[in-house]
Amino acid sequence: MALAIAYSRGLDGLNAPPVIVEVHLASGLPSFTLVGLPDTEVKEARDRVRAAIVNSGFEFPGKRITVNLAPADLPKESGRFDLPIALGILAASSQIPGKTLGDYEFAGELSLSGELRPIRGALAMALQTAGQGRPFILPEASAREAALTGNSEILSATSLLAVCAHLAGQQLLPQALTADPEIPPAIPDLAEVRGQTQAKRALEIAAAGNHSLLMVGPPGSGKSMLAARLPGLMPALEIGEARASAAVLSLVGQFRAETFGRRPYRQPHHTASAVAMVGGGNPPRPGEISLAHQGILFLDELPEFDRKVLETLREPLETGRIHIARAARQAEFPAEFQLIAAMNPCPCGHHGAANGKCRCTPDQIARYRGKLSGPFLDRIDMLIEVPSLPAEALAGKPEGENSASVCRRVSAARALQQARQNKTNARLTTAEVDALCIPDAAGSNLLKQATTRLDLSARAWHRILKVARTIADLADSPAIRAPHVAEAIQYRRFARG
Repeated sequence: MALAIAYSRGLDGLNAPPVIVEVHLASGLPSFTLVGLPDTEVKEARDRVRAAIVNSGFEFPGKRITVNLAPADLPKESGRFDLPIALGILAASSQIPGKTLGDYEFAGELSLSGELRPIRGALAMALQTAGQGRPFILPEASAREAALTGNSEILSATSLLAVCAHLAGQQLLPQALTADPEIPPAIPDLAEVRGQTQAKRALEIAAAGNHSLLMVGPPGSGKSMLAARLPGLMPALEIGEARASAAVLSLVGQFRAETFGRRPYRQPHHTASAVAMVGGGNPPRPGEISLAHQGILFLDELPEFDRKVLETLREPLETGRIHIARAARQAEFPAEFQLIAAMNPCPCGHHGAANGKCRCTPDQIARYRGKLSGPFLDRIDMLIEVPSLPAEALAGKPEGENSASVCRRVSAARALQQARQNKTNARLTTAEVDALCIPDAAGSNLLKQATTRLDLSARAWHRILKVARTIADLADSPAIRAPHVAEAIQYRRFARG
């Protein structure tokens, strides 16, 4: 048999389109040619495959070998095609039965000894192969990851020789099982935070409604400490959300089985570029906002980020998706993240302090705050001031509720939202706000007065109503009353300037 065909999967964003691996052996001077738009990693498969075949006890054919990866217009990257290429060569040279080759899909990187190494994107590929009728053979570590999709047709292999034995019917490969549960890293507890009662209340509201939050305060007041405790206030992801989040992390090789079901927490440095934040490259890969999908994106020292980087967040904050367009390729990634940010009130960080330590001029403060554009601030739901703690609070014992008790209230509020609109309040559309976030007469009058005095935009109007709806949900109130609206308005006052 001079021609063999094996099946695999590529990656195009979150999609995993099928790739047909065609191997042809012809007479002539020995050569090994790869065609089908392979990148450098795929071209290097020639040496890996040759060594893996020989070290597995097979004979590498001394013929003219041509491998075609179809479709030709889809870029092929990484070492995931090593395994199907090697199997195609062995089938074409009649060293393994070729008739069973088309019944499976394969992906895996080969070591020089023939052992299989894990690959990126296994979970995303497994989501695409579910229900396709072909079992998917993967390296052992990648198979445990792919098994989290619930796909029962994932087979686990440790080497090229084990796959060949399975195809020959000598020793069947086992079905992949999910990784043994490990103790996940502990989430910091809210009870550890001293004082900051108002900030804790705002954090609870943000967790309950999935609202974006900006904290302003001097250095050392606890802004980063509060943000790190937000994941502990939120309920675990549902199975569909957990798989979607894990699939994105799998694309860049950052998925960890012990954190499956836990909301991701991303904290990029303020030197991050726009491409690092929203994604890009060739082929396009997800950025920080997509890696934070269904989780939290924390931006510390917010004004230190490049303004162009912050402006790129405006669209995904509204839509929950990011579309990356390049000359050759386009990709779309999910980006339903919750933005939590922190900043100082001025360049030195001590503006408004009672001790008078601040020496910043009004012009310096205006320039510092001016790094955040009005349209960007308008898309942030809530803003709070986090003041410095007095010595008495620092010396005393931590007081207040722990994360578990707050999480119970947050979970109850989110259950109300799911029953009412099947989404969190932060994701309500304009029409849904008009239908579901109607305040009583006193609350409506209060909102009208605040809109006039604070010169709020139409977007701010709707965001106040969303936050007020969340506050009412936490109070288990079917109606949005004036106190709920008043509290929500307090979280918009900084956005004027």
